[in-house]
Amino acid sequence: MKKFKIPSIPPTTNKCIRFPNDLIAHVEDVIRGRDCTFSAFVIEAVRVALENLEEQ
Repeated sequence: MKKFKIPSIPPTTNKCIRFPNDLIAHVEDVIRGRDCTFSAFVIEAVRVALENLEEQ
């Protein structure tokens, strides 16, 4: 049996950025009904974009 460990939340910093309204609406449409927040979606998108840039 795997031992349970209480997960740690990585440190975060609040960063205020502006999004075009149509982009916000599109992201909200995509995540609607899923267990995903706007922030989680954007963070994952940025991670993937950075990985793609490193591969180039």
